[in-house]
Formats: sequence, structure tokens, C-alpha cells
Amino acid sequence: MLSFTGGLVLLAALLHASWNAMLHGNSDRFLSMTWMSIAIAVVSSLLVLFTGWPVEAAWPYIVASGFVHVIYNMSLVRAYRRSDLAQAYPIARGSSPLLVTLGAALFAHETIGPLHSLGITMISGGIIALALQARQVSRASVLAALTTGATIALYTVIDGIGVRLSNGQALTYTAWIFLFYWLMPVLFIAKRGLAALWTPVQATPMAVGSSLAGGLVSLVAYGIVIWALQSGAMGAVSALRETSVVFAVLLGRVFLREAVSGKRWLACVVVAAGAVCLGV
Repeated sequence: MLSFTGGLVLLAALLHASWNAMLHGNSDRFLSMTWMSIAIAVVSSLLVLFTGWPVEAAWPYIVASGFVHVIYNMSLVRAYRRSDLAQAYPIARGSSPLLVTLGAALFAHETIGPLHSLGITMISGGIIALALQARQVSRASVLAALTTGATIALYTVIDGIGVRLSNGQALTYTAWIFLFYWLMPVLFIAKRGLAALWTPVQATPMAVGSSLAGGLVSLVAYGIVIWALQSGAMGAVSALRETSVVFAVLLGRVFLREAVSGKRWLACVVVAAGAVCLGV
């Protein structure tokens, strides 16, 4: 992976951890995720007016990815209801790079070298170690986080193949995927009603504003990843992106007052070392 590409993916990792911290920091995560999705969907709706139509070959992947992203959003909300950021986030993100590598090998016929394989393994192992060092981990919280990790792997492989079929139209591909985020407010209103969505705009405008900002950060973060997937190995891009858990640990410690042990810091070093392996 080129150093410039790797640097951008690391930036995406920081942005990704930031919006997850925003989401976890709000008491009503379903509401917060819905407002994040509205921000993403509005910007995507504006983008498609200028980017035009995707090529025909990319359409099946756009539709599949769009629906999987919505499932991912709901799964992430569920995971954050059951455990703190420093526990749920590492399990969800750490389980995905190895799954992405396997999926890329099966469906995109990708191969990676020994050093990159070591880097992916170190990142996944270090990330999962971060979660397992937390306080008592319940079966329900692990299952919710692993389900989220499976959806991450699924949409990453779908997007890795889809963007390569889009004839270099990474922005177009990204914009059309995120149009499906309009489904989130539909689901929210169907479950809680329109008033439950609109009342917080007047009652807690700062929380809604934080969610809208988080949505924009999320859009930029994953747009970078889709761009990187055009040329970078899916497993390597996924693993490098998942170094976001190190940023999540820092954000959880600084802003959410979550405890960080010496063993957890050591796991962060393992993740960082894995990232170095992917960068050479």
C-alpha cells in the first residue's frame, strides 16, 4: 500500500473512532444514529445531482452495500446498548479484517504477502485483546459486537468489488450507497413516531447537532476507505482502518472517562506494530 494511501486510511481511522465516540456518548443511540444518517443522506442526495449515474456493473453492489450498511447501523446501536465503547468497538472492528481477507480471497481472488498477513493478524489479535481485557464480558455483548463485525466485513468486501467495477467513480459509488441511509429515519419513525425524531431538535439541539456532525465525519471517513479499496488489498485496507480502535481507546479515556489498563495500552502497541507491517 502506498504511504499516501496508508496515511489517508489512518486519517479515516481517526475520523471513524471520532464519530463512534460521538454516537456512544449520546444517551439515545438510536436517535443519534438516525440524525447521523439524515446528515449523510442529505449530503449524498446533493452529491448524486453532480456525480451522475454509476456504471451498470456497479449497481448490484451499490444496492447490496446500501442495505448491509443499514443493518450495520442497527447492529452497532444494539452493541453500544450492551457494553461500553472500549469493549464493543474493539470486538466489532477486530473481528472484521480477518473476515475481509478471507472474503477477498474467495470472491476477489486476492492474495497478500507474508508481512501483510502478519500485520493483519497482529491488528486483529491486538484489537480483540483490547476487548477481552475489559471487565466481565457477557455473551450477549460479545454476540452483538461480533454480529456488527460480520456486517462490517460483508459491506467491505461488497464495496471492494463494487468500486473496482465502477470505472474509477469512487465518489459516485459512495454517494449512491449512502442514499440508502434515508431508510434510517423511516425505520425510526415507524418504531417511535415523527414527534420522537423532531422534538429533540428543540429540546436538545446540541445533541442533535453533534449527531449531524458525526454523520458528516462518518461520510468522509468511509469515502476515503472506498477510494483506497480501488487499489489496495481489501484485508490490508480493512486492517489499517481498524487501527481506529487505538483512537477509540484514547477518546474513551479522555472524553468518556473509561479506564485504560497497562495491558490495554500494550495491546494498542501490538495494533500499531501491525499497522507498520502493512505500511512497508
